[in-house]
Amino acid sequence: MSIKGPAPAPTQLDGSGLRIAIVHSRWNKSVIDALVQGTIASLKKHGVKDSNIAIQSVPGSFELPLACSKVIAGSHVQAGATATDLLGGLNLGSSTPSLMSPRPGSRASTPAPTILNMPHQPFDAVIAIGVLIKGATMHFEYISESVSHALMRVQLDTGVPVIFGVLTALTDDQALERAGLGRGENKGHNHGEDWGSAAVEMASHTRRWGEGKFN
Repeated sequence: MSIKGPAPAPTQLDGSGLRIAIVHSRWNKSVIDALVQGTIASLKKHGVKDSNIAIQSVPGSFELPLACSKVIAGSHVQAGATATDLLGGLNLGSSTPSLMSPRPGSRASTPAPTILNMPHQPFDAVIAIGVLIKGATMHFEYISESVSHALMRVQLDTGVPVIFGVLTALTDDQALERAGLGRGENKGHNHGEDWGSAAVEMASHTRRWGEGKFN
């Protein structure tokens, strides 16, 4: 029996209050699709709400670090923003009857402001998903190393956990087995399930540690 794989979390994972982003590449799509679905299923299993799961895609794995960085930064902007268009609708600075009787060219004739349900919470964790399969050139080695270091830097610079969901497989079969799509009798294990659990655990830890709680 293999000894590889994570041990169960020491406590029950509760992702009901967490907001998680999945950023995935589109290279090697069949494997990517299975990994993303496995990740989503795992997040939901641990209580993360559908509305708190955001999914973004980029062309390849090399683009993942920048995308994760921008997604984290953008979620802070989004959480602090208001969805009300204060310039649309009525001219609130006027007390004249024109508020009730729109005149041609007045702002009172424009539609009333629309208030949307905007998220008021930045992402607690980001899961970066990509699939790199070794080919005939050194491309595989360069991309694998660059993406690994860059994703680590993103989480250290932002303080937001970035789960490393980038497969670095030597063969097609290795990639398929790690997405639960093995072509042989052993279909393998979908590692997206592990990445979803890791995101919930690390997001929970990070919140707790940030509040100075260690037990």
